[in-house]
Amino acid sequence: MATQRLAGFIQLQTNGEIQDARGDFSYNLGAMKREAMQTADGRTVGFKHTPQTPFIEGEIIDRGTLDLEGLVNGEDLTITLKLANGKLIALYEASFAGEGTASTEDAKIPVRWEGTSAKEIKS
Repeated sequence: MATQRLAGFIQLQTNGEIQDARGDFSYNLGAMKREAMQTADGRTVGFKHTPQTPFIEGEIIDRGTLDLEGLVNGEDLTITLKLANGKLIALYEASFAGEGTASTEDAKIPVRWEGTSAKEIKS
């Protein structure tokens, strides 16, 4: 049986510029969330759809040349996250939605971008 890398390596880009990604990243493509609707006696009688905002979030390392102000103020960005399993997650018309707080001990910056749409591209 052949083994295939499924996780571990990621590459993050903001408008084509590679960022120094660190650790675990999360993403959401923004599909409608289905939620059950129940009566007061606990019977499920249907469901409702709730919109979700597509996002990519995780941590990057401040490599010294990083323009934090530019990163935080960026608008209409395309963010891509290349995964070890060959998928590419693309977030479109994105803006920074984090705090922009950097840590001096580990040079890490939590990041979150929210966009208008996202796509999962399989290789």
